[in-house]
Amino acid sequence: MKLYDKLEEQLKKENNFITDSKELKKWLVINKAQNFDVRLIELLLDNKELKEKFFIEIKGSLVFNQNLFVQFLEQKNYMNDSYTQYKNKVGLTINGKYLKQRNEIALVWPFKDCILEGGQSREEDKREEIFFNEILAQDEITQLLEPKVLTNAKIFDKDGEHKFKGFTRDAELNKKRGLPENTITDNLIIKGNNLLALHSLKKEFAGKVKLIYIDPPYNTGGSAETFTYNNSFKHSTWLTFMKNRLNIAKSFLTKDGFIAIAIDHIELFYLGMVADEIFGRKNRIGLISVVHKPEGRQFANFFSPSNEFMLIYVKNKNFAKFENVIIDKEKKKKFNLNDNDGNYKLKNFIK
Repeated sequence: MKLYDKLEEQLKKENNFITDSKELKKWLVINKAQNFDVRLIELLLDNKELKEKFFIEIKGSLVFNQNLFVQFLEQKNYMNDSYTQYKNKVGLTINGKYLKQRNEIALVWPFKDCILEGGQSREEDKREEIFFNEILAQDEITQLLEPKVLTNAKIFDKDGEHKFKGFTRDAELNKKRGLPENTITDNLIIKGNNLLALHSLKKEFAGKVKLIYIDPPYNTGGSAETFTYNNSFKHSTWLTFMKNRLNIAKSFLTKDGFIAIAIDHIELFYLGMVADEIFGRKNRIGLISVVHKPEGRQFANFFSPSNEFMLIYVKNKNFAKFENVIIDKEKKKKFNLNDNDGNYKLKNFIK
């Protein structure tokens, strides 16, 4: 049963909330919610799923998320079962309410409160991506992000391919890493949709990862035979794509963890704003310029960029730190470093 159907069924248990024809008095319910009506809150708390969706826990106490509940009912009135609040790419709203409801106007990022599956696997497919609104399509989102079964598992080692018999959980290694003893210690390569894969791994690895490196689509609008993802998203689509994935990535990091995001100049500034919102501007510790040969770009109309970037964030700046790594004279030559006196001290992400 869909979330709205469950809500309607539960609310109809109160005779004052229904008409003589057994229809739900939505605007009465909204008014009750705005006034924190005790009977309304009791009905919501009596249903486990409604309790999870419309209440948040703060220091052991449940708090009614009034804005979310009211918006859910209001949008259902205007948009029925649409997956997104907006019929057009830009919605004219203020505080989530349409012009029919208010006279003020605001220009908003239309898909900010959406989940984008990002399921295209081949550039030539030109997949029509679906935006699932976090309020109106709660059931679809729940199903999309539920853990998926991993299939066709294989083991590879120095002797080749073997049949998968189970995960390795090295208690001693986990102890050294400061992780629960039963944490998986195998190196995993997972082929599939990255958003679905991350949510499938969340239960096992949330809060346990020291370093994340991601190389997302640069959204250059170009194409290549080797691309296995969409590299020509519309701008708002790309922002939604990144926001969804950075949100789940953050949950994997340890309190002293780092995330490095590769990007070029095209979406650098917008990515920075989204990442600042998710990780906190105070936790942005650096922008690294990565120099490369401008092969294939020398025919650009204006500039041929010879560098890309890495945005570096920490989960919590109060806990994160780098470890010093000594590079001796022999390694200086290997890395073609200047032969100054003394040893180099480089910073490393991990111990």
